[in-house]
Amino acid sequence: MTTVVPSATASVTDIPHLDPVPAFLPLAEPGPNGVPLIELPSGHSAVHLTRYADVHKLLTDPASGRTETNVEGGPSFLPTVMPKELLLNLDAPHHARVRGFVAADYSANGVERLRPVLDRVIEEGIARLRAAESPDLFSDLIDRVPITVNCHFLGVPLDDVDYFRPSSRVVQIASHENVPDLVQHFYRVYGYVQDLVTGARPVLPGGLIEQFRANRDRAEPALDDAELTGIFFGSLLGADQNIVSVLTKSLYALLSAPQLWRRLAEEPEIAPRLAEELIRLIPLGTISAFPRIAGRDLETSVGLVPEGSVVYPDAFAANRDPEVFPDPLVIDPDRQPAKRHLQFGYGMHHCMGAALARMEIVSVLTRLAQEFPTLALAVEPADVPWDVGTVLRRPTSLPVRW
Repeated sequence: MTTVVPSATASVTDIPHLDPVPAFLPLAEPGPNGVPLIELPSGHSAVHLTRYADVHKLLTDPASGRTETNVEGGPSFLPTVMPKELLLNLDAPHHARVRGFVAADYSANGVERLRPVLDRVIEEGIARLRAAESPDLFSDLIDRVPITVNCHFLGVPLDDVDYFRPSSRVVQIASHENVPDLVQHFYRVYGYVQDLVTGARPVLPGGLIEQFRANRDRAEPALDDAELTGIFFGSLLGADQNIVSVLTKSLYALLSAPQLWRRLAEEPEIAPRLAEELIRLIPLGTISAFPRIAGRDLETSVGLVPEGSVVYPDAFAANRDPEVFPDPLVIDPDRQPAKRHLQFGYGMHHCMGAALARMEIVSVLTRLAQEFPTLALAVEPADVPWDVGTVLRRPTSLPVRW
């Protein structure tokens, strides 16, 4: 007879290193109309929005966008500019044209066709864990799942992974310490994707790269090579490194709060709700969104944000707004929030890989809880090593026992 633990919760404050050190500095002097300001790593001042309603308003405002921040010397958390063709840098109306082209394939129904591949990769990881003398949840399973599934999805040869993936990690860390090295790694990945799009490198048949190249005329006007490269560059990084980061931190959090793992092992069906709680609370890196430029005057709870202002919509803080998420720091698998969290963004720049991330995270949590109900960290949570960067922040090893 099993014992259900319906009251099993934990606070993020009890889990070492889970929360990042902010990548900005609060400024003592408020801005126009008394709005709170922060200083970005680029040196620019930005209005700091932290309440759910305010962040939601900015993210869904079609007049406020990203394009004007992604310029040389612009307000940014990153040490360099990114190609303008990336979806996260596009604004209306160009964003809608590109997003509409990819929407069906990245929808929940679209990514469902990847489930057999996902299930196989998870089973292979479980077999590696069982065979290992010193099992490591990160290297034996987590780090291999998103990249393998995404390569199958896109049609990227797995033999190429060792070429581009180390650079993908450097790009996501986005260190300010050696910008020339960062740029070199960036264009190693970007150039690789460009070669796949143009046919200079082979792709596997049946993947999205082959499909999108053949169907580019569906967009009006047709997508050019630069736009396709922007789509697949974002996917090559986001559907790999971003999912690895959230999945690793989710499992680290659950194993650092054993009562939550026991609850999941007793009731694997709570995995989707538990995953949403963890996604709500865990940002990718040290930031939770990129700055925007207010395209018009915006009334907010902290005052009027004038048109033209640089604004940081802090989704990390908004996801902990007590007016929307009571006891916001509690990881509660029974939470039934009235509003959707903002971790995947909202509106125009909602993450195109959200459905894929959810499917992978829920599947891994469910299978691990079924296979290893007594899974535990083999070291103290505070002793787990971490990678820390702007977009990538996660444990680099999760030694486990059962």
